[in-house]
Amino acid sequence: MSDAIKHECGIALVRLRKPLSYYIDKYGSPTYAVNKMYILMEKQRNRGQDGVGIANIKIDQRPGLRYISRYRSVDLEPIKTIFEKIGRKFRKAQKEGKNRYFDERWMRENCAFTGEVWLGHLRYGTHGKNSIENCHPFLRQNNWRSRNLVMAGNFNMTNVDELFDILVRLGQHPKEKVDTVTVMEKIGHFLDEENNEIFRKYKDQYTNQEITEVIESEIDLQRVLSRACKDFDGGYSMVGMVGHGDAFVARDPIGIRPAYYYHDDEVIVVASEKPAIKTAFNVEYDEIEEVKPGHALIIKKNGEFSQQQFSEPKEKKSCSFERIYFSRGTDPNIYQERKKLGELLIPQILKSINFDLKNTVFSYIPNTAETSFLGMLQGLEDYLGAKRKEVLLENKPHMGSLEDFLSFRPRVEKIVLKDAKLRTFIADDNQRDELVAHVYDTTYEVIRKGVDTLVVVDDSIVRGTTLEKSILTMLSRLEPKKVVIVSSAPQIRFPDCYGIDMSKMNEFIAFRAMIELIKEQNKEHILDEVYERCKAALEEKDNTNYVNLLYKEFSYEEISAKIADIVKPKEMKAELDIIYQTVENLHKACPDHLGDWYFTGDFPTKGGIRVTNRSFVNYMEGKLVRAY
Repeated sequence: MSDAIKHECGIALVRLRKPLSYYIDKYGSPTYAVNKMYILMEKQRNRGQDGVGIANIKIDQRPGLRYISRYRSVDLEPIKTIFEKIGRKFRKAQKEGKNRYFDERWMRENCAFTGEVWLGHLRYGTHGKNSIENCHPFLRQNNWRSRNLVMAGNFNMTNVDELFDILVRLGQHPKEKVDTVTVMEKIGHFLDEENNEIFRKYKDQYTNQEITEVIESEIDLQRVLSRACKDFDGGYSMVGMVGHGDAFVARDPIGIRPAYYYHDDEVIVVASEKPAIKTAFNVEYDEIEEVKPGHALIIKKNGEFSQQQFSEPKEKKSCSFERIYFSRGTDPNIYQERKKLGELLIPQILKSINFDLKNTVFSYIPNTAETSFLGMLQGLEDYLGAKRKEVLLENKPHMGSLEDFLSFRPRVEKIVLKDAKLRTFIADDNQRDELVAHVYDTTYEVIRKGVDTLVVVDDSIVRGTTLEKSILTMLSRLEPKKVVIVSSAPQIRFPDCYGIDMSKMNEFIAFRAMIELIKEQNKEHILDEVYERCKAALEEKDNTNYVNLLYKEFSYEEISAKIADIVKPKEMKAELDIIYQTVENLHKACPDHLGDWYFTGDFPTKGGIRVTNRSFVNYMEGKLVRAY
């Protein structure tokens, strides 16, 4: 992807269903769960590098001993930092305990991170500073085990102000107005209520100590989540551990954010992506299940589990960007979907190059566009195969000799190379332009100057910054006759508010192109009309996306052409064409992930529509802030 965008975040949960002694006896070490968590986290590091956190709970630890352990890090290599710290704990126990290192009771009493319930989180900060305080998991502490709550998640709420006000009306004093705090405190509030209700029910029948055990066995997390999440507007996969050993994984009713799980008689595992589970536990893909939208995977203290509905599921609109870019392409379904995205672009590409395959070179932007590029090549082969059949079976005419025609293959070259991972050291928007110019390099003396057309596939074009400042400048030095940039994703026109770092509308190259067209055609009055409508909608809670009215003024092709005008460097002599995937073809390629609001403005929640209208108001008022 030429424009790096961030998204929040990755989750990992491991629940051991046997005593620690079982894993010591079978696997020869008390580090079984640590090792599995490490693999789960490493195999999802694509989901978060800004910060990492791990928490662990020991079930039925005797009073006086610590039973919740947590490490968080925002170091440059946070996964390594955290697991090295945990490793030191185990090495110390091995040195001091000698043979007792293999004794379950001694290890649980003398070594942290030897519990049954594990929670890990990888963070990309879409909002807030990259400080240790912003790292999940978050801990809500209490002296009663069943009131302790450890939480982490992949989520963004559009109605943080509303949730904050609800907490204030309850008499709470939240320390920050951010979704991580409001979500945990809201769930924590209803966890407290659940504890109180069970206590009142049995207070005349048992002593306080006896009631504690009753509460822990009777807590209904489905009821807690149902009451806590009813006001949530956003996309989320949230993981929680309660101090006594219960755990849950809750997914939003629309299924925007992903969550998958696997179970056998030894473990229950949850992750944001299937390949992480597959690799860590060497299981078949068809054994890995999806947490259903509006449902929670609830794991009891005794290791029993079930999926329970806590919110009415709505029309499923899972995030299509997970399939295009975010998730690892090693998932077999995602791999095929990305190939299909490339294949479906063939008709547009052939039209752009005037069907002149002989004088066209095909390449891609490394690294995430490689799979869609392979699909595009497969589509080209299918096209050529069909043409050969026409010549051989139907005696249709062809160019050149029959031998040359039958032996022709598309020209494929590695033209673009990526030199550095820019994402790690970008500090702010102001420094981006200077840095992006040095991210890519190119292979010289492959393109025939003034003769060849160069087709380059990217998986998406968000801001167009890297395209304009680096890639096109670099490609123009090769002096091709024409450059065709092909995006396997449609035009990104609207902000995201469910976990992707795309909240400022003015940054999108498609939006900039639309604004340029409006100005060129002297239609500025439409901007003012839509601005007034958006302002009124925000005041009156009118859930209509008025920004769509602006895009309806122009065809898809008109906006693509204007994007090409904007990003084309002044010194570039070659003709430039930019092709975007159609939304229709996106749905063909990813039929089970129809969340496309950033492309179409079809937001699945009211909050998403409000964010879009507010984002446009911010643009018109010159406010360079995110809209939620």
